[in-house]
Amino acid sequence: MPIRWDEINPNKGAQLIRPREIYASLQGRKWLRLRTEQNEVLEAWYDRRSEPDLVLKQNTGGGKTLTGLLIAQSSLHEGIGPAVFLVPDRFLIQQVVAEAKDAMIPVTIDETDESFRSSRAILVTTFHKLINGHSVFGVRGEKKTIPLGVVVIDDAHSVLNSTGGLFSASIPSSRRRAFDDLLALFATDLIKQSPKAFAEIREGGFGAPIRVPPKAVADRASDVLKVIQPYAKDPEIRTLFYSWTFVADSLKLATVTFTSRDVEIKTPCPDVSWIPAFRQAKRRVYLSATLEEEGILVTELDADVEAVQKPITPKQASDLGDRIILAPLSINPQLVDSAIHELARDIADGNRGEQANAEPVNVVVLVPSDHAAKRWDHVADETLHVSDMRPVIERMKNGEHVGIVVLVNKYDGVDLPGDACRLLILDGIPTPLTPHEQRASAALSGSRAFKAREVQKIEQGMGRGIRDVDDYCAVLILTSDAALTLRDQELRGFYSPATRAQIELSLQLADQIQGEGIGAITNLLDTFLQRKIEWVSRSLEATADVTYDATGNVTKIAAGRRKAFNLAVAGDMDGAVSVLRSAIDTVTDPLEKAWYLEELAAYQHHVDPVASQKTLAGARMKNPVVLKPAISPRGKRGKKVVGPKGQSRAAAKYLGEHYTDAHELELNVASLFEKIVWGAEQAADTSEEQFRLLGLHLGFGSSRPEKEDRDGGPDNLWALSDKQYAVIELKTGISRDNPVIIKSEAEQLTHSMTWFSERYSEVSTPISVLVHPSEELDAQAHVPFGTRVITETSLRSFRQDVEAFVKYLVSAGTWSDPEVVASALAQHSLTADLVLQQHSKSIRR
Repeated sequence: MPIRWDEINPNKGAQLIRPREIYASLQGRKWLRLRTEQNEVLEAWYDRRSEPDLVLKQNTGGGKTLTGLLIAQSSLHEGIGPAVFLVPDRFLIQQVVAEAKDAMIPVTIDETDESFRSSRAILVTTFHKLINGHSVFGVRGEKKTIPLGVVVIDDAHSVLNSTGGLFSASIPSSRRRAFDDLLALFATDLIKQSPKAFAEIREGGFGAPIRVPPKAVADRASDVLKVIQPYAKDPEIRTLFYSWTFVADSLKLATVTFTSRDVEIKTPCPDVSWIPAFRQAKRRVYLSATLEEEGILVTELDADVEAVQKPITPKQASDLGDRIILAPLSINPQLVDSAIHELARDIADGNRGEQANAEPVNVVVLVPSDHAAKRWDHVADETLHVSDMRPVIERMKNGEHVGIVVLVNKYDGVDLPGDACRLLILDGIPTPLTPHEQRASAALSGSRAFKAREVQKIEQGMGRGIRDVDDYCAVLILTSDAALTLRDQELRGFYSPATRAQIELSLQLADQIQGEGIGAITNLLDTFLQRKIEWVSRSLEATADVTYDATGNVTKIAAGRRKAFNLAVAGDMDGAVSVLRSAIDTVTDPLEKAWYLEELAAYQHHVDPVASQKTLAGARMKNPVVLKPAISPRGKRGKKVVGPKGQSRAAAKYLGEHYTDAHELELNVASLFEKIVWGAEQAADTSEEQFRLLGLHLGFGSSRPEKEDRDGGPDNLWALSDKQYAVIELKTGISRDNPVIIKSEAEQLTHSMTWFSERYSEVSTPISVLVHPSEELDAQAHVPFGTRVITETSLRSFRQDVEAFVKYLVSAGTWSDPEVVASALAQHSLTADLVLQQHSKSIRR
């Protein structure tokens, strides 16, 4: 009988545990040796492996997956098992399995597999498989649990994007009985917060989310439990079935938020102790590329603060594929969408620059929604969603030329190595989806924290096209908002060091073709795609000496929020209040401070209800988006919006105070219109804010009465002059097939006009305005006489005139001179007497 040499292990009984030695012993591995950066990270991990929480940061394409697999394998050899390797979604499981197979590391995707249970193979599965209220690994209090020795979380930033949903219980409005019972339970409280938003929710229309005040939640927690409990074990309500466990015992601390689509219940931080397999694992390793603030690991997963503040990184940050990163609108604000679409088509077909017959390449376009994807329909070869993307992505990864592929709302968790993607286009940033995320976005918009999150989303998207240090991919950033993150020095600082170096090099080239047409951009991309030495040598030099940030960014507020929640769950509410108050004192941004004061008020209610209301009142003074206190501060009343004495003077003053750079002015104004999104309910609040800002740019008094006062006022109010006002209701989120103006939408406009007549009795003829996809009025609907409608077509015309107005100012070299501004306003029909007449339509039945 011949000897089966492949079964003979010279180290059996004394297994290797140092990762680099393990890798060297793996027979048949695809890659002969580990990269320098991988070795550096693995050695540093090995020295600190006894710490329960460790963060490993490597650039996109730096080999994080193999690093994580070797860490898991080393732990198994050391007797610390079983081991799981967690990914954000099912799509990535096979990707990791394939990499493990190439490295000859034993893995399985079946949690019942004996090789996993006996610590002979690593389980590759999703984060959701482990962390959910019916986890197959066991839930706290159950007799049968599966213990884990090491948990490796790949793409930690992607996982954390989904963690909130895993820990938030929600009931869709389609479960009418439960939804209506909860709505009725809190009706009085919701009406006090916003009578208009409550009416929209009750009628099933779209509108802003409303949070239930903490007092009402605490007082009626037992009633909420009675309503929800009969539905909690229904697996068809997935948003409740898998997450109810995490909130049921902490309802008195929960944040309850209503929209017309669902009611969401979540705790301030997730209680991960419900999953013993995760919380009691000896080692938890978080792999990340673009985790701008590691503090989120503390707040969301209760990671150790000290360990997270010392991330493990390679010595240099040059372990990154090559990218040129350009924002066409920053190079030439006059470029139109069709020019970009044509550029993408030409490059996909091999027609670029001086090379009419270049090699065709795959172009991938990332868009935030189906509505945004429609803009690419005429040039796209494929438009894909998470549910149907795998077959096409696999074809591309296997070297097939597909052409232009549009991915809808998939900015992370998908790898496009090599020829799978040579040009990556980001056309927009994902909008917040959950009710809590929508409120947070509205409250924090404009804050430093909000800007950092936006940059992180962009960088995650950028990383899809490079998966190896030898890979290369050109990146185009299309929206003006995203373009600003490249131009603005403060915003650029939020990018990781290596990406920042690539951006700064790309900007030098962009500056040389400033103001030129699409041809100049195409030629520059061609230079990059041909791998011309002029670019490659400078690119290597730009990133050669870049290092990672040595210290993890865990803010006092991140650590304080987690500690306060843990204290509250343990029953020490006084301690929770004290800890969170101290942490909030370190926050300097008023918008951000107010948001966290709302959280503090929820804890305070349990120890000092009067102080809780005072905290809410103080928060509202800083940020009008947060909760209203039960009793408004004495004398607190929404201020009247006063029309400008002179529109041109007001506009010149505003523009002069806010802009010193022409590029910034042009990009910001373009961004105002880009962020008015049609057909997306979640973007309604953002759209309203853009109208407020648009009014200020044009020299009008501009406010959001409903957001600021919550007393039934309109979405926007423009004081065109001392005696001329526009009462504006936005319905940009409508996505129904027949968008005709219906009765409830007309009634909201009528109610807002009534509000106006009570507040501004001296103004006899306000103009009522609907921002709506249709100018047609349903037979059952009635609007105030003279109502104007701004449709999507009207808004495009409006944008053209506003951008032409800005271009006039830029060419004149000043935007703070009232006379120049007056001339520009008049030339483009933007004066108070013409702006609505020229940029809206009469209503028709």
